Amino acid sequence: DSLTQGSILKPLLKFAVPVIFALILQSLYGAVDLMVAGQFSTSADVSAVATGSQIMQTLTGAVAGLSMGTTILIGQQLGNGNRSGAGRTFGVSVFFFLVLGLVLSVVIGLNAGFLSNLMNAPEEAFSQTVSYVSICGFGLIFITAYNLLGSLFRGLGNSQLPLLSVAIAAAINIGLDLLLVAVFHMGAMGAAVATVASQTVSVLISVVIILKTTLPFDLNRKDICFDGKVVKKVVGFGAPLALADFLVGLSFLIIGAIVNSLGVLASAGVGVAEKVCGFIMLVPSAFSQSMAAFVAQNYGAGKMDRAHKGLAYGIYISFGIGVF
Repeated sequence: DSLTQGSILKPLLKFAVPVIFALILQSLYGAVDLMVAGQFSTSADVSAVATGSQIMQTLTGAVAGLSMGTTILIGQQLGNGNRSGAGRTFGVSVFFFLVLGLVLSVVIGLNAGFLSNLMNAPEEAFSQTVSYVSICGFGLIFITAYNLLGSLFRGLGNSQLPLLSVAIAAAINIGLDLLLVAVFHMGAMGAAVATVASQTVSVLISVVIILKTTLPFDLNRKDICFDGKVVKKVVGFGAPLALADFLVGLSFLIIGAIVNSLGVLASAGVGVAEKVCGFIMLVPSAFSQSMAAFVAQNYGAGKMDRAHKGLAYGIYISFGIGVF
């Protein structure tokens, strides 16, 4: 209720700051893979991780954008006091996104070679790129599940719990990267295994937290099913966000494909630079997610003036950070 009552700036910042840190930690997966590979492996491994992680980041961004539909719909329903509707939305979203994640896992995992070829992966790094993309591809179901659970918490107005789970997972990812890449010299394959394993841990932690948390809505097992009306609303809210994130990611993929044709060193160098760009772009992404939850709850509560003021604060703050 803090998002619909009292001051606007303080609860908005309290909500947005954990989202920023959670996104930074989530982006560290690919960045740490790249850093460890750069220190303890070959340029071919760095190129493979750079290309593979950019593919996965594009897909993850699209899934995260689509899952924001759940954040918005649950936020609106909680704002207008529709507890049963919020429970239904969550149950249907669980079913829909798990099916989507399973389909993406199979499609990406089985087409890793095609995607690597499409990205003009350098010949010296081709097999490593295929390994990274296939392993991370088959783990997409866990990435999808993480983004769904994060959307649930944000829809409830809680951004601290997703930060906790991703912080633990990021620490595990760093440890596994050092073990598999630096100690066992598994290169890009080891980096991919570390990423998927840490994402799986993040999902398990989130599930345990949900089971031990008193949710502000009623959730029954029969709600975990397919409901076309609910899916249409979730996709209607999330699709524009997903498309926007996907197009940004696609532009980086096109740049990567062009640079990959110049050789493994150019591929590795631009891959590192794009990771830096990715971190800079996290600020508007974080405020986008925060504003979705804030505006949705106030829209549901009929407080449109508060929603507009919150949006203005979000624009000013994110622009100021961007200038800095």
